[in-house]
Amino acid sequence: MDNKEVKVLIFSINGEFYATDIMEVERILGYEEPTALPDSPDFIEGVINYEGSILPVISLARKFKLSQGDKKNESKIIVTKQAGDKIGIIVDVVSEVRDVSEKNIETPPEIVASISQRYIKGLIKIDGKIIIFLNLGEILTEEEKKLI
Repeated sequence: MDNKEVKVLIFSINGEFYATDIMEVERILGYEEPTALPDSPDFIEGVINYEGSILPVISLARKFKLSQGDKKNESKIIVTKQAGDKIGIIVDVVSEVRDVSEKNIETPPEIVASISQRYIKGLIKIDGKIIIFLNLGEILTEEEKKLI
């Protein structure tokens, strides 16, 4: 019996749970206020200094058109690796790193898949919750990556 597992990082935004493959995550930083960039898309919070380089920081809440909560002490910036580029993603709370059996990951329903097939890998069912499994490397379109 082949029971593969995926190691995921589980986090929340506005009380909704999301996960990403831990291999997409380079580091988790405490929240720091980014420097705003003029004329940038509204989901781009700005930039921070990360290991001597400029790191663009985006708000998933704004990107997903969710109401933006207040930045709290628990807010974190997840640094993701994407084809040589790095990007910071603001989340409300980082919950845990967990192994998830692939049999607990379902393909999103057709109506969801048509909207966001690019960045939703599936839906994880654990502990009576449904967690949206994201592909953080595909959150931004090519056009949006060029804007950054």
